Amino acid sequence: MSPPLPYLAVQTLLRAAVTTFFREIFVSGRSNIPETGPVIFAGNHPNSLIDPVLVIATCGRQVSFAAKDALFKPPLGTFLRAVGAVPFARRMDHGDGPRDNSSSLRALCDVLAEGGAMGIFPEGLSHDRPHLMELRTGAARIALQTAGRAAGGRVHIVPVGLTYIRRKRFRSRVMVRYGEAICVDQAHVTASAQDPFSAARALTNQIEESLVAITVNASDWDTLRVLDGVRRLYQPGKVTLKERTELARRFAHYYPTVSGIPEVAQLFSEVRDFQERLEDAGLTDRDLVRGLVGRSLVHRAAFNLAAVALWLPLSLPGLPLHLPLLLLIGYFGLLFAPRKDVIGTSRLISGLVGIGLAYLLTPLLIGLTAGWGWAALAAILLPASGYATLRLLERGVSLRRIWRSGWASLSLRRHLRELRAERAELSERVIATVQTYKPDELDLLFPRQQG
Repeated sequence: MSPPLPYLAVQTLLRAAVTTFFREIFVSGRSNIPETGPVIFAGNHPNSLIDPVLVIATCGRQVSFAAKDALFKPPLGTFLRAVGAVPFARRMDHGDGPRDNSSSLRALCDVLAEGGAMGIFPEGLSHDRPHLMELRTGAARIALQTAGRAAGGRVHIVPVGLTYIRRKRFRSRVMVRYGEAICVDQAHVTASAQDPFSAARALTNQIEESLVAITVNASDWDTLRVLDGVRRLYQPGKVTLKERTELARRFAHYYPTVSGIPEVAQLFSEVRDFQERLEDAGLTDRDLVRGLVGRSLVHRAAFNLAAVALWLPLSLPGLPLHLPLLLLIGYFGLLFAPRKDVIGTSRLISGLVGIGLAYLLTPLLIGLTAGWGWAALAAILLPASGYATLRLLERGVSLRRIWRSGWASLSLRRHLRELRAERAELSERVIATVQTYKPDELDLLFPRQQG
């Protein structure tokens, strides 16, 4: 059964929104999603409303999400209901006041019993911590209550790992990883009938293990930052987004098991010091790897100048509209974000509203003043000009980086040689340390680096 037309319309809009907001969306493990039958998507929750939007846009199923009831106010509530969202009253929002989620729970269970899919974030709320928070048992309890009456007598829970490279930044990248499905069958139902609490907690622990295996988790942001530097020192020159996130996950996962080894602790400290010297010099690790002088810099500058020459004429028709609009989206995204983890969502919503109104009102004004033929032309040219503007700004950012790199190559020539030599020495030590202390059962992601 195909999704209803309102859902398809909103899903198409959301796909267009996230593919505009993110420069790259890499989806992994889609084969783990059952094409039919009841499915619960259970994900980590680092980026507020963008998290369910990415699942809706990438999973290939019609999904009903549980969302806090405070969001179901016009106009956002209309939008949420259009994508099948179901309001839930959370204790943290209502305190000791009355809460009745029985109808919402029944609605989600009915979706599953009819062979549909629902989504839930077991952490309970979006957050900006560098690790998973303790999972609530809601996803497990829904699965256990539904498996007995679902088609085939089973429900599949598909873990969803969301990894954002820079979650607050426009035109960043994101990895959506669907893990191996957990089958909740009659054996789980029988265990739940005997001890509901223990069965729900055991299944929740299984969901947590699956999420840990597909997300990046560290004890604090400083550790995560230094381990990202270790990851860059270890990996080869070019890696895919999938390889980058998996390598980051591995370093964050295994570091606590070896952090007490003196050699590892010393190397960790030296990588942190190296990162601080780079920051003091206004440089990044990428500057050292890609080079600041010579043919590489010239070729990159020429490529970006050619791209500017291509995109500038295409962007000109809408540039007076798009530039201030993008600035306003960035401003209002910060203004209306109550917490760091919702900045991306605020910018996405501001962009949807702002661009939607601009693309509606501009042709209307042109039609009233210059004729409807010009209005139709504007309606066609504005989206194309908007895309060209995005590409133009990306090339402009690249040229700014190249200019900064060129200036650094002239003013920091000796310091650059020292930093490159230090980086090469640290890279060799990181590779050797990984080879020495990696678990025996772990296959290296880049085996060519083995000593």
